[in-house]
Amino acid sequence: MISRYSRPQMAKIWSDSEKYKIWYSIEAAASEAMAQLGQIPEEDAAAIRRIDTDFDLARVKEIERETKHDVIAFLTYLAEKSGTNSSRSLHRGMTSSDVVDTCFNIQLSRAADLLLEDLRALLEALKERAFDYKYTVCVGRSHGVHAEPTTFGLKLAQAYAEMARNQSRLATAKQEISTGAISGAVGTFATVDPRVEEHVCRKFGLRPEPISTQVIPRDRHAMFFAVLSIIAASAERLAVEFRNLQRTEILEIEESFSSGQKGSSAMPHKKNPILSENLTGLARLIRSYSAPAMENVVLWHERDISHSSVERVIAPDATIALDFALARLTTVVRQCVVRHDNMKKNLSRLNGLVHSQNVLLSLTDMGISREAAYSAVQRVAMTTWNTGLDFKQALQTDEFVSSVLDISELEDCFEIDRHLAHIDQIFERVFKS
Repeated sequence: MISRYSRPQMAKIWSDSEKYKIWYSIEAAASEAMAQLGQIPEEDAAAIRRIDTDFDLARVKEIERETKHDVIAFLTYLAEKSGTNSSRSLHRGMTSSDVVDTCFNIQLSRAADLLLEDLRALLEALKERAFDYKYTVCVGRSHGVHAEPTTFGLKLAQAYAEMARNQSRLATAKQEISTGAISGAVGTFATVDPRVEEHVCRKFGLRPEPISTQVIPRDRHAMFFAVLSIIAASAERLAVEFRNLQRTEILEIEESFSSGQKGSSAMPHKKNPILSENLTGLARLIRSYSAPAMENVVLWHERDISHSSVERVIAPDATIALDFALARLTTVVRQCVVRHDNMKKNLSRLNGLVHSQNVLLSLTDMGISREAAYSAVQRVAMTTWNTGLDFKQALQTDEFVSSVLDISELEDCFEIDRHLAHIDQIFERVFKS
C-alpha cells in the first residue's frame, strides 16, 4: 500500500524487518521445544536464541537472489549470523510453510487487533454524536425522495449498530485465522513432533491447526478477507450518506473545512466532501480483495504456491487501507458540521406532504376504509405536489377529508412529536450493551 494511505503501526506489521523477526521467533521457539524434548542439543537451542535480531535486510535479499527461495535465504543468513554450528538444529524437520503460514496468521491476528481498536474508536464517535443529535429532526428519504421525518441521531445510531456487528464479525474472523502449523512436509508430522507445534502456538497465542496439508487451510483466510470487505462496505455506506447530505441542494451536513484548505484549483468557493469520497474509493479497493482470497481456497493436492503472490499483495493492502479508512471515517463523524437550518428548511420543502401517512391513518381510525382514505389523501397530496400549495390547508378545504377530520384532528396529524415518540426505545435497543 502506498504511504499516502498507510498508518505507521499497521504498515510496520507487514514490513520485511517485522516479518523476519517473527520468522526468527518461530524458529527459536521450535528449537526450544525440540531441545526440551531431547531432539536437539540444548546448546544449539541456546545459541539460536542468542542470535541478534538486528537483521541486515540487504544481505538477506542478496542471498535470496541466488537461492531464489526466501525462507532458505533467511535460514542461510541466520547460519551466517550465528557463527556457530547451531544452524544444524535450525528448522529441523520443518518446511517453509510452517514458518511462513504461522507468521502470516500472526500478522493477520495483530492487524485484526489494530482494526478492532479502530472500530472501538469509531463506535465511540458514533455513539457520542448520535446522542448529541438524538432529537435533531431531519427528513428521511426513500429512493432519494422525501419520505417522513427522522432524526440525524437515528442515522448515526443505525451506523453504530452496523459497526457493532462488524466488530463482532472481526473478533470472530481473528479467532478463525489465529492458528499455527508446524507439521512438516504435507502435514503428517513425520519429521517434527506435534508437541513442537503446540509449544510454538502457545508462545504466540495461537491454536494448533487441527489438520493441515502442507499449508494452513485457506478457507480461514477467505472468511477473514470477506469480513474486511463487509466492514469496508459499511464504512462506504455511511460515507455515501454524508456525501449526499453535503450536496448543495441538501447541505444538511458538511465535512470540516480547515483554515487554509482549498476545495478546487479553479473555483475558490468550493467545499467538497473529499474525505467521504476517498472512503468510497478505498472501500472499492478493499472489497476487490475478497475475490482472490476466495480463489486461494482451491490449491492443488497438499499445496501449491498460487496463493502466495496473492497474499503478499492483499494482506498488507487490505488491512492497511481499512485501518486508514476507519480512522478517516472516525474523523469525519467527529468533525462534521451539522446544518440545523437546512434540515429544518428541507423538512418543509414539500409543504407538509411528509405527514401524509398520519392523515391516512387518522381517516382509517375514523372508520374510513383504507382504500378510500388512501385515495382521498393521495388526491390532495398530488395537488400539493403539482401546485406547491400548503398540504394542511388543502386538506382543510377538501370536502371529503374535512367532513371526517376537524381542524384540531388535522393539526394533530402534523405534530412532529408523533415521529419522535419511540426514539428513546430505539436508542435503548442500540446502546443498552
